[in-house]
Amino acid sequence: MEEIRDFLKNSFSLEGLEPGLATGLSRLARSMKISAGTILFENGDPGNGFYAVLEGSLKVSLLSVDGDEQLLAVLGPGDLVGELALLDGRPRSATVIALKDAQLAFVDKAAFQRFSDEHPAVYRHMLSIVGKRLRQANDVLAARSFLPLPGRVAQTLLQLAETFGKPLDDGRMLIHYKLSQADIANMAGAARENVSRVLNDWKRSGTISRISGYYCIEQPDFLEKASTL
Repeated sequence: MEEIRDFLKNSFSLEGLEPGLATGLSRLARSMKISAGTILFENGDPGNGFYAVLEGSLKVSLLSVDGDEQLLAVLGPGDLVGELALLDGRPRSATVIALKDAQLAFVDKAAFQRFSDEHPAVYRHMLSIVGKRLRQANDVLAARSFLPLPGRVAQTLLQLAETFGKPLDDGRMLIHYKLSQADIANMAGAARENVSRVLNDWKRSGTISRISGYYCIEQPDFLEKASTL
């Protein structure tokens, strides 16, 4: 309970929520662990609550009828997943799978609704989180429609840095999660070979580097400019 309470107080996903309400949410949460490769929920499953990521990482994806996967996001400690089901009553809109062993805090939908009916500020906060997710989804859609490949790769790296970034000296940012070029290509909606050329060009120019197998953004301003429509 202590770990869940500290998470909900300090999570950037719940930043701005009054501390007493975060503590109240922590009392509703149930801690759970899942192993790497475990499906947390699938597209179309009932939306029975939301999860906070305490440790580990999850991937959010969509699968086509042919089995092709479109990676939408990689989530880590501090992220929430499944919160949309709290507001619209519809089934899950994507599939979520553990990439690494993960510790989660689960909040049941009915318990959340009872608590939020008594404290409407919680609903308002969840709406702001959903609104942020929708804006991010719109940015990705716009990037895939209008940005050239380097811009899409830049956007992907910046999104990953937002979740897994560890600041280094001189404004550099280490993406403290080991990603393959195929993972980046999937998120950018491009062929791995083409993404590989972009990444190699940036490594040669000093825009990015690799440190112990992790990508490091050496020139954040360059990527910010490249990712802007």
